[in-house]
Amino acid sequence: MDTPFFPEHIKLWTMPDCYAGEVWPGYYGSGCGQHRDSDALTRSNFTCMLKALGGESETVIVVHEGHWAVGWVEWIAIHQDDEKALRIADEIAGGLEDYPVVNEDHWSEVETEEAHQVWAGCYSPKERVEYIRRHRDQFEFHGFADPMAQVRGKYFGGYASEIIN
Repeated sequence: MDTPFFPEHIKLWTMPDCYAGEVWPGYYGSGCGQHRDSDALTRSNFTCMLKALGGESETVIVVHEGHWAVGWVEWIAIHQDDEKALRIADEIAGGLEDYPVVNEDHWSEVETEEAHQVWAGCYSPKERVEYIRRHRDQFEFHGFADPMAQVRGKYFGGYASEIIN
């Protein structure tokens, strides 16, 4: 008979104080959650954890809950009988204790997309020119069309983490 697996880095769900939502006995939290105001790293880790677990299934559930302070929260619940998913989540959660990134490439993509949105939606052309002048070392232009496209907000070619944090 196989020895049952007991995760070291993720915890079995317990009833929080002042909680009025659905209960999740027999489920572990994956260690990666997100909320309405989550930063790029948190959103990336959540997405990558869910992907590593094979997406949602009968035993892996994305729990959506309302929250008075942040509007909503999501966390990944894994049933105690899904040993494969528990092992994957436990290994990833253990790695996050040493380094807070599940997947560097995905995090970079999320940051870059967010930087493009901020650049296009929150900066005027004049502000973009000022930013480029102040942070010239972030930009590498190839021909005249490149800086013009950036000033017009077509894309952001600087350091994504600088503009979104």
